[in-house]
Amino acid sequence: MVENAWQQHAQAVERLAASYAAIPAGAAVRLAKRTTNLFRVRSESSAPGLDVSGLDGVIEVDPETRTAEVQGMCTYEDLVDATLPHGLIPLVVPQLRTITLGGAVTGMGIESTSFRNGLPHESVLEMDVFTGAGEVVTTRPGDELFDAFPNSYGSLGYATRLRIELEPVSAYVALRHVRFEDAGLLAKAIAEIAETREYDGEPVDGLDGVAFAPGEYYLTLARWTDTASGATPSDYAGQDIYFASVRDRETDLLTMYDYLWRWDTDWFWCSGAFGAQNPRIRRLWPRKWRRSDVYMLLLGLDRRFDIADRLDRRAGRPQRERVVQDIEVPVERIEEFLAWFDEHIGMRPVWLCPLVARRAWPTYPLRAGEVYVNAGFWGTVHVGPDAVEAPRNRAIEAEVHRLGGHKSLYSEAFYDQDTFDALYDGAHLAAVKKRYDPDHRLTSLYDKTVRRK
Repeated sequence: MVENAWQQHAQAVERLAASYAAIPAGAAVRLAKRTTNLFRVRSESSAPGLDVSGLDGVIEVDPETRTAEVQGMCTYEDLVDATLPHGLIPLVVPQLRTITLGGAVTGMGIESTSFRNGLPHESVLEMDVFTGAGEVVTTRPGDELFDAFPNSYGSLGYATRLRIELEPVSAYVALRHVRFEDAGLLAKAIAEIAETREYDGEPVDGLDGVAFAPGEYYLTLARWTDTASGATPSDYAGQDIYFASVRDRETDLLTMYDYLWRWDTDWFWCSGAFGAQNPRIRRLWPRKWRRSDVYMLLLGLDRRFDIADRLDRRAGRPQRERVVQDIEVPVERIEEFLAWFDEHIGMRPVWLCPLVARRAWPTYPLRAGEVYVNAGFWGTVHVGPDAVEAPRNRAIEAEVHRLGGHKSLYSEAFYDQDTFDALYDGAHLAAVKKRYDPDHRLTSLYDKTVRRK
């Protein structure tokens, strides 16, 4: 079986290379990929895409070495389905089922284990990258290509195979939701947990939180356990909604599988925009369709037909600005950021996820070993006719920069070229790109994330 999987992988890479060869010399190259978890609107292109069929599975799981050989287009949902029967999971499993391993590594995935395991690319031991020159390059930590790959978003190439570390997990996850009324005390608790990996004498295996309102902050402390102690695990893929439980319950119990996807069922809290949190609608909404990729399809329909804007105009409401971002600031600045965010943006809830990078990475220069907090906020703000100029998003960028943080590039960005290059080490990235994409077949990071090409 394993040998056959490797043969199928080799054949898929050959198809990929053949599709590249079929594209006219000098023409732009991009993936032929139908689904996405990105929130950047890109210009339409009729150019043929690279054939990535057959590059979406798990080649091999090795329980002895706690590693897995995984294809770049494999979703975390499929990856977890392959590793969890062995009592193992990737060191960081992003919140949404259809995020791909290659996407999380070339982007910036994060989750509740990031305070102790860093970011998804930091558990990659080796990967094959199909470069802009049409070559497959095997690269490892410390190599120029490998170290520039995180946060390059396909501007250097696409991962076709990755060997990743896995870690053992238990059958269940015990949760404790701790409320804080002071954001400064919240930040202090995060820093202490990141250092000691415990709270009140109990181990903490996963850590994230929610800021519901000024003065109402929660940290969710997750502890792996093999004992249910007679309790029935909660089911948040049914009528109950996970994010609401953070407010309503002090403790909880989930299966490991359900813990990994606790945010996916309602796309955090964003499913409310589609009525999926209305109890009457929820009963009629098929369980299998309570997933982030379904909501993404609905969002695509809204964009295509301008549904929300039409309704706003009919109701006389000001035009909306879409504010969909994840940012990171040092833990000691999160209190300041939340206060500013409340005053100038006014959007809640906000997801909070601590992270500690294992080492420095040139294209997303977090200081190694220091505690940062990711703040995620996804929604719209009524701003009026100025919405087209994205004033709220631009203000967020400036404030995050002032506080010594960064923001992920999966969504819209508005930096000028000089600021962008200073934040994401553009000169170094350009030098690596020149080596592995000498004819500029792949869209540059700035063109892709800011100019939306």
